[in-house]
Amino acid sequence: MNNDRNVNFRSKDFLEKHVSSILDFYTDKIIDENGGYHQNYKDDGTLFDLDKKQLVSSCRMIFNYIKADSMFGGATYPKIWQHGLDYLRAVHWQNERQGYSWTLDDTGVTDETNQCYGLAFVLLAFSTALKGGDESARADVYHTYELMEKHFWQADIGLYADEISADWQQMSDYRGQNSNMHSCEAMLLAYEATEDTLFLDRAYSLAQKIAVEQADKTNGLVWEHFKTDLSIDWDYNRDDPKNLYRPWGFQPGHQTEWTKLLLMLHKHRPEQWMIDRAKSLFDHAVSSAWDDVNGGLFYGYDDQGNICDDDKYFWVQAESFAAAALLAHATGDEQYWQWYDKLWAYCWEHFVDHENGAWLRLLNADNSSQSDVKSAAGAKCDYHTLGACTVVLESVFN
Repeated sequence: MNNDRNVNFRSKDFLEKHVSSILDFYTDKIIDENGGYHQNYKDDGTLFDLDKKQLVSSCRMIFNYIKADSMFGGATYPKIWQHGLDYLRAVHWQNERQGYSWTLDDTGVTDETNQCYGLAFVLLAFSTALKGGDESARADVYHTYELMEKHFWQADIGLYADEISADWQQMSDYRGQNSNMHSCEAMLLAYEATEDTLFLDRAYSLAQKIAVEQADKTNGLVWEHFKTDLSIDWDYNRDDPKNLYRPWGFQPGHQTEWTKLLLMLHKHRPEQWMIDRAKSLFDHAVSSAWDDVNGGLFYGYDDQGNICDDDKYFWVQAESFAAAALLAHATGDEQYWQWYDKLWAYCWEHFVDHENGAWLRLLNADNSSQSDVKSAAGAKCDYHTLGACTVVLESVFN
C-alpha cells in the first residue's frame, strides 16, 4: 500500500515513469529461450507454468514492447518485441489449417479453436508493429483482416461471430460484444498504421452496432451476450457472473472501454453522437459501480443496477481512468479530470505493487488480495495498464 497523496497523476512525466516501472517487472524475465514469452508470474516475479502460452497474451506483450520501443528506444525493447512477433508468425500460426493456435505448452498446441477475440489481438499486434515502423507487418495486417472477413464477419447482422472449430467447419451460436469491441479497437489501430479507410469504416460500423444499436436495446448500456439474431440473451452465464471471458451482467469496465474507443474513433471521424454516448456510458458505469465505502469499481451489476460481482479487477480501473482522461480532454468538463484523479488515487494505493512492480490483478471488495498470481496466460500481462497510460499520453499529453 502507498499513501503518497502528492503524486501528480495528470503529468506526462508521471505516466512515462509509470510505464517504465511496469516494463521493469517483466523485461529481465519475459523471453522464453524455447520460443515466445513467459506469461505466468507470481506477485514477486517468480515464474510458474513456464511452457504455457496463450494467443492473446502473446499479442498483448508484443504490443507492450513495441510501445516501449517507441517511447524509450534502446537496444533491449526491439529484441523483445521481435522475438514475440517471430513466435506469433512461426508457432502460433498453423499454416496447414490456416489459423492461429489459441493455447500451447511444451507438448505443442493444446487448443486449436478459432477465436475472433484472438484474431482481433493478432491484428492489433501487427498493426502496432507496422505503426512502429516494421514494414514487414503490413502484409500481416491485411492477411489477418482477410481471415476475419472470410470466417467471422456476419454481413447480415453487421458483427463478427465469436468462435469456430479448429477445422473452420462448426461455428458457435454465441454472439457477443467483447470480441467485437476488441475488433473495433484493432481496426482503429490498423487504420492509424495504414491510413486505409477500410479499417476506419469497419471500426465505425462496429461502434454504431454495439454502442448504439445493441445498447439501445438495453437502456443505452452495453450488454455482453446476444443470440444469433442479435436479440439480447439475458440468461447466458446467468449463474457465472465471474466468468473470465463471458461474465453475466453489465460490465462497468466495458462501458468505460467503449467510452475510450468512441473517443478514439471521434479523433478520426468526429460525430457528436460519439461524445454523447461516451459520456452516458461512463457516467452510468461510475455511478452504478463505484464503491463508496472502499473505493474502486466493482466488476459487474445486474439489469436492476444491483452489484452481482463485487470483485475489483485491475483492468476495469485502468480502462476507466483512460476513459476519464479522454472525456475530460474532449469535453473540457472538469468532473472527468476529477474522476481520473479519483481512479488513479485508488489504483495507486491498492493496485500498483510498489514493492515488486507492475499491478496486482484481482482484489476482493475490501481491497484485500485474492491470490499471489500477478499475471497468467490469457488473464493478465499489464496490457490494459500500460495501454491506458499510453493512450492518455498519446491523446492528451502529446
